[in-house]
Amino acid sequence: MTGYVVRRFGWAVGLFLIVTLYTYVLFFLIPSSPVQLGRGQSEVDSIDVRDALHVQGNIFQEYGTFLWRIVHLDMGESFTNRREVTTILWQAAPVTASLVFGAVVVWLLIAFPIGLLSALRARSLLDRTAMVCVLIGVSAHPLWIGYLLSYYFGFKLNWLPINGYCDIFSVTTFCGGPVQWAYHLILPWTAFALAFAAMYARMIRASVLEILNEDYVRTARAKGLGDWSVLKTHVLRNAMLPIVTMIGMDVSALAFAPTVFVERVFGLPGIGNLLFVSLQRHDLPVIVGIVVVVTTAILFFNLVVDLLYGVLDPRIRLTGQLRLRRLRPSSVSR
Repeated sequence: MTGYVVRRFGWAVGLFLIVTLYTYVLFFLIPSSPVQLGRGQSEVDSIDVRDALHVQGNIFQEYGTFLWRIVHLDMGESFTNRREVTTILWQAAPVTASLVFGAVVVWLLIAFPIGLLSALRARSLLDRTAMVCVLIGVSAHPLWIGYLLSYYFGFKLNWLPINGYCDIFSVTTFCGGPVQWAYHLILPWTAFALAFAAMYARMIRASVLEILNEDYVRTARAKGLGDWSVLKTHVLRNAMLPIVTMIGMDVSALAFAPTVFVERVFGLPGIGNLLFVSLQRHDLPVIVGIVVVVTTAILFFNLVVDLLYGVLDPRIRLTGQLRLRRLRPSSVSR
């Protein structure tokens, strides 16, 4: 297991270097002039732009300095308010993390019962009704869902707040603490989770149906095991492998795209809203910081998924060892 972890961690570090190099090329080598990225600044002000991002010298020196400052969490200052980019991202990241991880819990709580019941009662009225709802959920856009929920449950019924964010740790203020934090995020979680819940319900249904038709499941039933024992022991663990992959991909990559729409609809000061504002203001240091943070999060969650794969299926972490064992006799014979 240690060798598997070291290999996956090495891949993550290598991909991080590639991503930072691509970010450097994209933002500092491809543009013909920093003036095009600096809100119509003069040539003198464009020098200040590169000074603010601390990229001076030749290409190798610039990339080395850029990578060094990323590792030390120093990404320069914002063009608009002259605040440290790290401080701005540090304030916005907990909001996006609260939105994403809370939505993951919500969509899994919705998707698992629907997917399991649909698989166990395939082609029944329940299955067909659930699949129709899944089709509607997949087709709906988070922006439309957000406006719809905020209009009915926030404006018409006045049950839930339609904007704002409360810090979970600020218990001294009225808008603070776990209760107010969850109360203000119910609608954003729901708007974020509905489309993913529909997609996951369909995926869970297909995965469980595939496992139920395997020979070892038939053998377990022939030995007299009950449906719940077969489901718990043989089906769920194997059906979780593609689900774990999807969760890692969606949380790290796909989940950041809907955050822009959901955070704009509900007025959440997260990374998605920050990216939207920074693109309007051409705030290059903040945009670079967001790109680095998001890509690093993608690499981190992909690493977590690889490690979970090794825990759920030991055959994956043993693949490299088996290949080495097969190669050693041939190399010795030669």
